[in-house]
Amino acid sequence: MTYPALVEPAAELTVDEVRRYSRHLIIPDVGMAGQKRLKNAKVLVIGAGGLGSPALLYLAAAGVGTLGIAEFDEVDESNLQRQIIHTQSDIGKSKAVSAKESIAEANPYVDVVLHEERLDNDNVMDVFRGYDLIVDGTDNFATRYMVNDAAYFLGIPYVWGSIYRFDGQASVFAPSLAEDAPCYRCLYPEPPPPGMVPSCAEGGVLGVLCASIGSIQVNEAIKLLTGAGDPAIGKLVIYDALELEWRKLKVRKDPACRLCGPDADVTGLIDYDAFCGAISEDAADAAAGSTISVTQLETMLAEREKGERDFVLVDVREPNEYEINRIPGSVLIPKGEFLNGNALGELPSDKQVVLHCKSGVRSAEALAVLKGAGFDDSVHVGGGVVAWVNQVDPSQPSY
Repeated sequence: MTYPALVEPAAELTVDEVRRYSRHLIIPDVGMAGQKRLKNAKVLVIGAGGLGSPALLYLAAAGVGTLGIAEFDEVDESNLQRQIIHTQSDIGKSKAVSAKESIAEANPYVDVVLHEERLDNDNVMDVFRGYDLIVDGTDNFATRYMVNDAAYFLGIPYVWGSIYRFDGQASVFAPSLAEDAPCYRCLYPEPPPPGMVPSCAEGGVLGVLCASIGSIQVNEAIKLLTGAGDPAIGKLVIYDALELEWRKLKVRKDPACRLCGPDADVTGLIDYDAFCGAISEDAADAAAGSTISVTQLETMLAEREKGERDFVLVDVREPNEYEINRIPGSVLIPKGEFLNGNALGELPSDKQVVLHCKSGVRSAEALAVLKGAGFDDSVHVGGGVVAWVNQVDPSQPSY
């Protein structure tokens, strides 16, 4: 199905712009009119990370006249494996500023607008207002639902993408363009249970997968802006990079959707952190009063070394993470072994059990299992091995 172009054409292209975009101009479905629409377009990209990096570079190269960048983070060395808009010299720099500088090198005819703030209920509507299209490169569920809802309330279509390890997904959500067009809530009415789907920081992502999904997002953005082709409205593209398999599924509008359905009860922005939950209620309850800091753990380890204290320190990460860095004196029992009950038989009943993971999320989930099994004095380490490296042993690598 075709849809009208989102943007009216600009008045003209300069001679330099004609030379630059000549390979677009000779494509009948783009042509002079389509390129003028791209010049006149205002696109907001949320995040200058894994998906935002290729999306921003290709949108700029394509000649999108105004690019907004919503990003509050700084460039870290671990970003460079996939966030190709940043380089070694950008480490420590604002990602938004770094991205703007790269775009200026790629195409000086693009106007870049920076939104260097964390999107939340107080600012998201103001940031979105005035853009023709949004490209969503966020990596957490709370922000995805907020983006979806805000875009729906403002009537702005948006292109969504998601990546994890070797798997990627992409779609276009645009209820404003068609009555039967679904929104993100139609596809995912409820977020997954807390802790069920790790973030890329916890589970990892193949660097080049970002380019695969990010380029699909830009492809859909260009189609929407110019009116070319059949955009992925009501379609979900699924990519398995490990098996090199692409699938395309139909996504129907959910008549019971709480946002875009006839009986919708989400009529404004909600508390998205509470809706999605960082950790389960059981984990939060278990961690309350049973969380220690890395400096406390350092003292406990020193006391154990002297024979003044006895406890078992358990790392609940995966084996490949354990190879990267570790807290000395820990033993590895992955979180899955706690969830299936196998770990309980490996732990002594006469010693305190101290759990840790990368950041404290997985260890809190494992702690809930231990508490439920009667290990009442067990605790977990807030901040996990990330805090250990930052505060206790900076000689170890972080990830």
